[in-house]
Amino acid sequence: MVCPSILRRRHCQTVGVSTTASVFRPVNRIMTRHARNCTAGAVYTYHEKKKDTQQSGYGSQRARLSKDSIKDFDCCCLTLQPCKNPVVTPDGFIYDKEAILEYILHQKREIARQLKAFDKQRKRFQEDEAQKQKSEKHSKIRAFVDKEKSIVSKPLNPFTGAGPSKTKDPTETAGASAAGPSTSTSTGGAAKDKQLPSFWIPSLTPKAEETKLKKPEEKVRCPMSGRPLKMKDLIPVVFKPVNDRDNKTSLIVKQVRYVCAVTGDALGNSVPCAVLRPSGAVVTMDSVERLIKKDMTDPVSGDKLKDRDIIPIQRGGTGFASSGVKLEAKQDGPVMQA
Repeated sequence: MVCPSILRRRHCQTVGVSTTASVFRPVNRIMTRHARNCTAGAVYTYHEKKKDTQQSGYGSQRARLSKDSIKDFDCCCLTLQPCKNPVVTPDGFIYDKEAILEYILHQKREIARQLKAFDKQRKRFQEDEAQKQKSEKHSKIRAFVDKEKSIVSKPLNPFTGAGPSKTKDPTETAGASAAGPSTSTSTGGAAKDKQLPSFWIPSLTPKAEETKLKKPEEKVRCPMSGRPLKMKDLIPVVFKPVNDRDNKTSLIVKQVRYVCAVTGDALGNSVPCAVLRPSGAVVTMDSVERLIKKDMTDPVSGDKLKDRDIIPIQRGGTGFASSGVKLEAKQDGPVMQA
């Protein structure tokens, strides 16, 4: 029996191929970095474009907000922390009572300061306008008096005739004409000397006009809805805590902190909730539609309810459901056009 290697060598000799070991040994081809990145493709893929945009900073960049970037339904809209003494506005925004009262007082002080500055500027403008009108009136009177003084009238004697007219001496006329240009030249030189020769002198520097203030609005507005807000509009909120017998875990760490006051269901951003104005109890919208709206009675206090007494809470949503909140952030950057 003939060895296979000998048959292979004979075949190569017949064909005329070299019988070195490199012919029979497989070639180890090493892929370059260019081939791995596939930058020679004819198509600029979406992932390549997104990667280049993030690295270069050009173009609009979009990112979807996660759950950690969204405020929980029971957190204050100002402090973004769970409320210790929660209150709700008629529009359904929850605040910590201490934070919203401090905000209202700060806005009132700021409005008072702006009103004071506006009144001060208005009085100053009125005084300047009165002074301007007064100076214009005095200048008109002064111009009138100067004009009247320039008119000189000499009385004529009716018993004596008009004296013979004196002929002007040509020498005097020539002297007057010679003195005229020199006088005008001297006057022009004096006027020229009065002008400041340099434009960078402080008296010639243009003065910026004072910015005219607008009358500030006297109403305090809600920082979230932008509607007028008063202290008496704040409604106390009473959350029913979950009965888990865990006193060691912090409130902000707990996934479920409160339950519905009627059904006992867990409350969260994925559950639409409402506040009942008479008692301040927080209930789910499902219980409102199925139970409370049948007889329009507060199940906690027993008071009769109206439609405006049921205040839906503005919640933040989850990473999948927006709940009226924009979950997509967008940042516009410079664009390079070909």
